[in-house]
Amino acid sequence: MPRPTARPALAAAAAALLAALPVASAQAAGAHRAAPGCATPPAPARPVAATPWHQQRYAPQRLAELASGAGVTVGVIDSGVDRRHPQLAGRITAGADFLDPGGDGSGDCAGHGTGVASIIAAEPRAGVAFQGLAPGARILPVRVSEQQVVEGRESGRTVSAADFARAIRWAVDHGADVVNLSVVLYTDNPAVRAAVGYAVARDVVVVAAAGNLHDSGDPRPYPAAYDGVLGVGAIGADGRRADFSQTGPYVDLVAPGGEVLMAAPGQGHRRAEGTSYAAPFVAATAALVRQYRPELTAEQVTRQILATVDPAPGTGGGYGAGVLNPYRAVTETWAGPQGPARRAVALPASEVDPALVARQARRAAAGERHVAVAAVAGAAAASAVLLAVV
Repeated sequence: MPRPTARPALAAAAAALLAALPVASAQAAGAHRAAPGCATPPAPARPVAATPWHQQRYAPQRLAELASGAGVTVGVIDSGVDRRHPQLAGRITAGADFLDPGGDGSGDCAGHGTGVASIIAAEPRAGVAFQGLAPGARILPVRVSEQQVVEGRESGRTVSAADFARAIRWAVDHGADVVNLSVVLYTDNPAVRAAVGYAVARDVVVVAAAGNLHDSGDPRPYPAAYDGVLGVGAIGADGRRADFSQTGPYVDLVAPGGEVLMAAPGQGHRRAEGTSYAAPFVAATAALVRQYRPELTAEQVTRQILATVDPAPGTGGGYGAGVLNPYRAVTETWAGPQGPARRAVALPASEVDPALVARQARRAAAGERHVAVAAVAGAAAASAVLLAVV
């Protein structure tokens, strides 16, 4: 099956640069309208019946009786999520579109966000071996890009850094407790940094791809490099770090990112590679832990995931704490503050947030947590942004 590359060289990471969009474009969540028709629709895909290697590794059926992510909302800040796919139907809530005014995040012209969401929450179906790691979770789609990789180069529109920051805040304010960011910004942007701090201070688990430019010198990727973010590198089917996966102190752990099977827009499945697709495995694990251990804070969920990784299979950097193990993360006793020292993972709020207090009360009464997964974006200039698909 053809496999799109998702790791262009840095010199080839050219994409549309857009001026900041009006704030009004972010307020369209209630419109329940998908994005306009795609200039270049994603190629049709066929269903795949074979069990993908990453599913053989993680065996989600072992987790089904313990946790499914039910009651947890994962924010996917990405290219949108196509709710028409049979394995995602009924799992996508009304989101927001920061790229085209009036959309609800359910249009996906690139297929990137749909693939990321399916790794998290695709439901099991007869005759199809592929399913999400947390199939009971809900996906909150926030559309910030329509970028695709065409002949090894990124092509398509993205939002500004300012709107990307607003998208993160919007997801947090609309119930996301885990945010998955699967695009990369190679410039430290103050607005994005502040938005990540806003999420972490409000008890949200933030997961981000660590980038695919290892061959280009490992430029520092954001938001993965921000404190409070779980930065995720990629491994292949052999368990070793994928050659494109970046190395550096921003890599906290690794997860499957080579030849990953995922849902394609409309129907069917496709394979792709990149740290983009490693991040949602970690976001899904956070959803499982938040359902199974609703008393844990976001910082404790992060520590739980890092304390239960498997040892890296080889020498050298790029593995962080080790290889993600969702089953251990759910079932093993949390290591607590005396466990292995990790990078700081929480930004304390400067004052009590009434909205946060109310949300925590609702979660306690329901006995469950919401998790949001966000997509990672980047700025190339003060008033424009370059989102690199990873």
